[in-house]
Amino acid sequence: MTTPATTLFVVDDDPEIRELLADYLTRHGYRARVAEDAAALRALLADEQPDLLIVDLMLPGDDGFAICREVRRDSDVPLIMLTASPDETDRILGLELGADDYVAKPFNPRELLARVKAVLRRCRPRDGEAGGSGMTRIVAFGGWQLDRVTRELIDREGQRSALSGADFALLQVFLEHAEQVLSRDALFDLTRGRPAPPLDRSIDVHVCRLRQRLGEDAQHSSLIRTVRGMGYVLATRVDPVA
Repeated sequence: MTTPATTLFVVDDDPEIRELLADYLTRHGYRARVAEDAAALRALLADEQPDLLIVDLMLPGDDGFAICREVRRDSDVPLIMLTASPDETDRILGLELGADDYVAKPFNPRELLARVKAVLRRCRPRDGEAGGSGMTRIVAFGGWQLDRVTRELIDREGQRSALSGADFALLQVFLEHAEQVLSRDALFDLTRGRPAPPLDRSIDVHVCRLRQRLGEDAQHSSLIRTVRGMGYVLATRVDPVA
């Protein structure tokens, strides 16, 4: 039985970029579908759900920020932003809205392919995560539980909520290094699989977003604490549940 190809949706108003990426991704084993704007993307989404979205921020009509907000209301599908803006604020806002990674234009298609593979890796269960190889499926920490197969947070009342790929990857790292101080560079490397660019602030954004998912904020965080001049620490023990 043939395994279905991983489906990627590429949203960019530049037809040359759409054609380039669709051809390049197809040659590397992916199934690529393209859209020139938010309306065309909605038509694609009505037809099927992709494994990953690649969205340009600067689009006519509803821009990439609007698309990110809309997608995140209903889905945790991985999303990579494309941005030609030199303004770091745009990248940070995209990450705050739920994007999993970003690639600056102009870019080498090989770089984007590497980012696609990395995001898909951290958004899919690893071998053994179902518990068949000694891995615990559900772990408890600080009044919460994490289901590592469905990638859902479970609160004290048993209510489940899905995590985006970036939030799940970051929480996984904290759980695997509980009560250890981790620098921003270490967190970036462990979650992205590459060194952090100089002065990159995306880890701070993701930590802030994860704190919000855990019902906390930067000023009153008892779970993920800031260690001044060093990084962050998950300040609670982690226990296996099932």
